[in-house]
Amino acid sequence: MQRVYDFLRRHPTWVDGFWAVCLFGISALGGAVGSETGGTQSRAAIVLVSLALSLVIALRRRVPERMLVLAAVVGAAQLALDVEPLPANFAMLVIVYTVAASGPRWASRFALIGGLCAAPLAQLRWPEKETGTAGNLALVVFLAVPFALAWVLGDSLRTRRAYFAQLEERAARLEKEREAQAKVAVAAERARIARELHDVVAHNVSVMVVQADGAAYVLDSAPDQARKALETISGTGRQALAEMRRLLGVLRTGEHKEGGEYVPQPDVEQIDDLVEKCRGAGLPVDFKIEGTPRPLPSGVELTAYRIVQEALTNTRKHGGPNTGASVRLVYFDDGLGLLVEDDGKGAPHELYEEGGADGQGHGLIGMRERVGMVGGTLDAGPRPGGGFRISALLPLKPAH
Repeated sequence: MQRVYDFLRRHPTWVDGFWAVCLFGISALGGAVGSETGGTQSRAAIVLVSLALSLVIALRRRVPERMLVLAAVVGAAQLALDVEPLPANFAMLVIVYTVAASGPRWASRFALIGGLCAAPLAQLRWPEKETGTAGNLALVVFLAVPFALAWVLGDSLRTRRAYFAQLEERAARLEKEREAQAKVAVAAERARIARELHDVVAHNVSVMVVQADGAAYVLDSAPDQARKALETISGTGRQALAEMRRLLGVLRTGEHKEGGEYVPQPDVEQIDDLVEKCRGAGLPVDFKIEGTPRPLPSGVELTAYRIVQEALTNTRKHGGPNTGASVRLVYFDDGLGLLVEDDGKGAPHELYEEGGADGQGHGLIGMRERVGMVGGTLDAGPRPGGGFRISALLPLKPAH
């Protein structure tokens, strides 16, 4: 049964054709038998009218506007040829409903006007002789009601279809917007993870490289110093692995895991430990805090830590031998200021102006992205008198 129903839904013209054949048979046979004249001409007119109106039923969904015009022409021909109303005139109600439901607006209005005019015209052409004027008027109203109802039902269906189409369009638009937002969120998360990995790997690996070079240099002459350097390499490697496990855990679960194998997010208080590690790696760092330390938003603390970490990593990579650095943290009423300077030879111009090439210069790009995410400002460039300077201002309230 379901297959039959699905077949009929896929082939509506076949259904209309079936009913058109039925209507034609009833109209042609009944009209010919009930004809008062019984002449050949009258029977031919009845057959032609029935055939035309049956065609209106058969093709009403394919060409509704043309079938509406055909129904109007047939109605006018009935009036002119004195062919009284037939069962086939039911097609006029059907075409009024069809055009009101799916036809253009002009056709819908034309169908309504034509349907309302059909009843009085028919009553004027074939009045009830045994009924008075009041009875004829009542009959006109009674006959006009079905046309009005057919139009109202069709127009209601049109409105309902338009409403559902609007809902579907809105749902599709919302789905596209959700997909776009999801893509943006994924891209932002990938960029965040990339910055985190860059900061972790670049800083810790640079410390390990410096310590490894130092251990190789003093391996024979000062084995104690070499052993200390190897211990530093081991500790730095473990810290790097712990932070990378934390990042991988975030990618797997979407949550930060407290304790266990994942370390918490770095904050401002850990900058002191970061400076001590740099000193242990052979980079003299002068660290000072100005103002009254207080708790800060986690995003601001992580950004501050990563900026100092990347700045000191760049000092070791580009500063050259015998380079010293200084780190200043300034607590303002409405923000946190950072100033990291060194007295080395500084970074090449293309690294801090053009973003670098071949994988270089991404640290400064990451700094600017981090600072931008918290609504702050960053300035990076050569320092007067030599060296490099990075200054940043991180507001406590995010930018809107």
